[in-house]
Amino acid sequence: MMRPLDFQRSDETTMLATAARLRAIMATRRSVRSFSPDPVPRELVEAALEIASSAPSGAHRQPWTFVVVADPEERSRIREAAEEEERAFYTDRAPQEWLRALAPLGTDDVKTHLTDAPWLVVMFRHRWTVGPDGSRSKNYYSSESCGIAAGFLIAALHQVGLATLPHTPSPMGFLSEILQRPEHEQPYLVLPVGYPAADAVVPDIARKPLDEVVVWR
Repeated sequence: MMRPLDFQRSDETTMLATAARLRAIMATRRSVRSFSPDPVPRELVEAALEIASSAPSGAHRQPWTFVVVADPEERSRIREAAEEEERAFYTDRAPQEWLRALAPLGTDDVKTHLTDAPWLVVMFRHRWTVGPDGSRSKNYYSSESCGIAAGFLIAALHQVGLATLPHTPSPMGFLSEILQRPEHEQPYLVLPVGYPAADAVVPDIARKPLDEVVVWR
């Protein structure tokens, strides 16, 4: 079943002004590891999640669940488990090449953002879809779909005035246990959400210029 597209075309001047405004906003986006404990209205997080949920997905399966964690005790459990995995990663599992690539970013196994930020959004990828009767059906391009939705979420959080950090503990199975998620949901990404700490710093790095990442034909 199809319906007419709800789309209103704007004039070019308005479109260019919107593009300039969005470009300026997104140019200030940075991944933040130091968060203020100041409370963040739930409505802001909810609005960003609604935007993320509007992302396109393979066969419109929408193969994601966002678990939003505010409880301090639960966030502490997540941090404790994540740091245990990260210690093993940095000590034993990570290839030296990967550690050298991380060195300029100042990362280590201490993950204060998991308890300092007032919200954690844990994204789970659906490996398959479970019907109301318990039946399984295949999902299509679920990793790609979740990646697109995560990008929507990161952009939305920044545009409403919040900071975040894409965090992927390795491995992430402990998240399924702590958050009591079903078998078909696989941990995909952890996003602390809040305001940057007053003394937050970020690596002094630059993004590639457009002519290095875009080819016009």
